[in-house]
Amino acid sequence: MSELAALMHAADRAATSTPVAAQSAIDALPWLDASLRADRDARRFAAWGRSTAVDENTGTGVIAPALFDELHRRAGLPATWPVGNAGLLHCYGYLLSREPTPYGLKSDRWLTPALAVACGLPEDAFLPWLPGPTLLARATAAAAALSAGLHGSTVAVAGRESRVFLSASEGPAALAYAVAPSPGLPPLPVTLFPVTDAAAILTEFPTLPRLRWNAA
Repeated sequence: MSELAALMHAADRAATSTPVAAQSAIDALPWLDASLRADRDARRFAAWGRSTAVDENTGTGVIAPALFDELHRRAGLPATWPVGNAGLLHCYGYLLSREPTPYGLKSDRWLTPALAVACGLPEDAFLPWLPGPTLLARATAAAAALSAGLHGSTVAVAGRESRVFLSASEGPAALAYAVAPSPGLPPLPVTLFPVTDAAAILTEFPTLPRLRWNAA
């Protein structure tokens, strides 16, 4: 079985929303369990903000509560459904999401080349089972690179600084989004994904100051 087929099979299993199914889904993917342990031990999750596991477009959970709990348990992070660690949810949770959204599956950003290419990386740069740095480590580096670029916008949401960064000012681009956990603190990354119209994002973002893209 290919790595992709194994991932899809595990995601289908995790969708049944029982603790046993969530545990067995992760155990079936040795690279995922190893990534969670490596990121936990390196304290990489602390660099990310908070996210809800309920999609703002569909109003449904992108993963099952049992998988939410199991991911946070293995990552060594306290969390109560549906709000948890954004890096954990948007990287590893989204990989195991089978919930359809208006923009496709959440896992597409990591499994297809659009985001990697927009970041100026090889097409397979975000495949989660690649040897070397974990997916979270690679996503963190990509978000940091975007935040150091020229294309972005900042607004305040209830006193919390909220920033969007894009790899280009128009056309297809990679987008990184960061939100301060509370007023006075620096923004932390929440998500990373490809967009088709960077100019529209840059125009609209400052006009509607609100939490976006499942930030919490």
